Amino acid sequence: MATLTIHEAAATTGWSPRMLRYIEQLGLVESPRSAAGYRLYGPAQLQRLRTLRELLDRHGVELGDVGFALRLRREPELSDALDTWFEAAPRRPIGVPDADWLSFEQDKHQHLLNLTDS
Repeated sequence: MATLTIHEAAATTGWSPRMLRYIEQLGLVESPRSAAGYRLYGPAQLQRLRTLRELLDRHGVELGDVGFALRLRREPELSDALDTWFEAAPRRPIGVPDADWLSFEQDKHQHLLNLTDS
């Protein structure tokens, strides 16, 4: 079976070599490697790249969106956590008066930001 190098595949598909690497990193298209470790693109990979572009254009989504959708399919725990978050209603913490809820949340965020600065 004939295959293309990453630069030949880029020229054929309109994706840059850098984007082809990113697409592979997201797990959207897997390209086999040569004995020397070079990515090889055959008809199956070229078809996936073409239909990926069509999917993006048709639905107005980005590569990262499709990559995240793939993660949701592969990681049920992440999918469940998102479902829980989407369904949860914001609730004022017990013991925090309604008038103080905004400052309470701001203080929590500031504390988290301070932790990342350390």
